Amino acid sequence: MALYDAHRVVELTEQPATIDSVGFTGEINGVRSLCRYYELEPIRANLEIDFGFGRGPAAQGNEHTYTYFVAVTRRDSVVIHREEFPITVRFEPGQDRVFLTETLNRISIPRARETTSGSNFEIIVGFDLTPEQIEWNRAGQRFRVDAGQGQD
Repeated sequence: MALYDAHRVVELTEQPATIDSVGFTGEINGVRSLCRYYELEPIRANLEIDFGFGRGPAAQGNEHTYTYFVAVTRRDSVVIHREEFPITVRFEPGQDRVFLTETLNRISIPRARETTSGSNFEIIVGFDLTPEQIEWNRAGQRFRVDAGQGQD
């Protein structure tokens, strides 16, 4: 699941924020996981994350590296493990949006007993954000590259 406070990133070049101050943006559009476990073996999880990336009017260059995290938690409790992953996105000339799917096939969750179910754990995904970006998300503010433009 994508963590609400961290499911999108908007880089702003100035305040107050206007559409012209939007640099690079990113959003987690979907998360799918497949978990399996047998006897005393750890839980093995495969994860697919759908991303949408944008290049706003204030973005500098055609390439940008975003950082996202994957955390394993005890359901509604503490983080057991957290790992960060860079993803570099290249925008072709004239392109303001890129959609990608990242696949992770290496998540392993140890179990204390054979009876420990996978439902005791959650896998959470989000962008690595600054405190200001987290506040922006919590306030429900949104800027998308295609805001106010007609559909093709």
